[in-house]
Amino acid sequence: MIKSSEIFALGLLMILLSISKSYSNVSTIIVCPNCEIKTIQEAIDDAQDGDSIIVHAGSYYTENIIITKSIRLKGLNNPVIISKDGDEIITVISDNVSIEGLTLKNVTLNYLKERSAIRVKKKKNFKINNNIIIDCFFGIYLEHANNGTISNNKIYGNATTEAESGNAIHAWYCENITIHNNILEGHRDGIYFEFVNNSNIFDNLSEKNKRYGLHFMFSNDDKYVNNTFIDNGVGVAVMFSRRIEMRNNSFIHNWGQASYGLLLKEIYDAEIINNIFKDNTTGIFVEGSNRINYHYNNFERNGWAIKFSGGCETNAITSNNFINNTLDLVVSTRMNDNIFQSNYWSNYTGYDLDKDGIGDIPHYPVKLFSYIINEVPEAILLMRSLFVDIINYTEKVSPVFTPKEVQDSKPVIQLIKRPK
Repeated sequence: MIKSSEIFALGLLMILLSISKSYSNVSTIIVCPNCEIKTIQEAIDDAQDGDSIIVHAGSYYTENIIITKSIRLKGLNNPVIISKDGDEIITVISDNVSIEGLTLKNVTLNYLKERSAIRVKKKKNFKINNNIIIDCFFGIYLEHANNGTISNNKIYGNATTEAESGNAIHAWYCENITIHNNILEGHRDGIYFEFVNNSNIFDNLSEKNKRYGLHFMFSNDDKYVNNTFIDNGVGVAVMFSRRIEMRNNSFIHNWGQASYGLLLKEIYDAEIINNIFKDNTTGIFVEGSNRINYHYNNFERNGWAIKFSGGCETNAITSNNFINNTLDLVVSTRMNDNIFQSNYWSNYTGYDLDKDGIGDIPHYPVKLFSYIINEVPEAILLMRSLFVDIINYTEKVSPVFTPKEVQDSKPVIQLIKRPK
């Protein structure tokens, strides 16, 4: 009579043999100009799930490559994959796909189809790492794609206008996406999120994009940390989203008539902490955004540090440095339950007689001239004139137009040290 322990051992042995057999069937397929297999699509057709396809150096002109199996596609010594007719280069329609080490080129503009160098459609568990994408309409396009990583890629476009350019990384209806350490340049948007939740964007450089360095809408519970957005039309635009964390980012020289380092529209329950806003037309423009904490940020040499428009409630602006901005604060709405406290203001003219590091009189950061500029933008020409100094001083002595509730009752005398 066979004992139960023997039956268990036999079953375990069969499982181990099955696993061993499956691993033994995994193979590596080589693609090169002089090999038996000369095209990536031919290699994919011959592959089994779990196989690796190694593409050696060379130039490969190709039609749209369709990945239908769970494979690893890896370039060796920088193979260049060029779209033969300007159409999409790689389309992923299988789970568990890895694409790395390729240079992809020549996806052309199409007004009817958002062609991309790499597209992932309704699949999960993908990795797109260490690729170079040059002069492609869209770089990497995710649609209904989940649990994926995009890292260490360089995506360069040649956008001339917003209407005729796509995005470097475009994600639509996705979950759990990580975008890490990419260089994104010369597109409409560096990164575009729409209906993308529970995702992380960190350590990326997004620069010289026509519209936004990062643009996301209707996307909740996302984090972007330690990114640099420089010389874009607008650094970052965040719209219609909840529970967003924005930490340790740099928004630099996003400059133009309607440019912002950061644009917030109808954002709720967000953390904006330890960021740098430097040399932007406007550091942050806020409209209809509530329950946001602005802590330990540096606003330096911006035209306007922060502009608050209508419907902004229950926000806390504390422990920030406002350094040599033309105007620190513009408010065009009531700010009754917003907190402005314990910030450093470089233009604070009060005193600290008890030497406790806190100004003895409150600071009122909203100047009368900011209202004049809002009503008559051409008045900016008078910015450095004696006239402006006179009207600001008069308003300070006998305030009529500036909101008394917008005050820092505990202005800090010395620059605030930001957390590392």
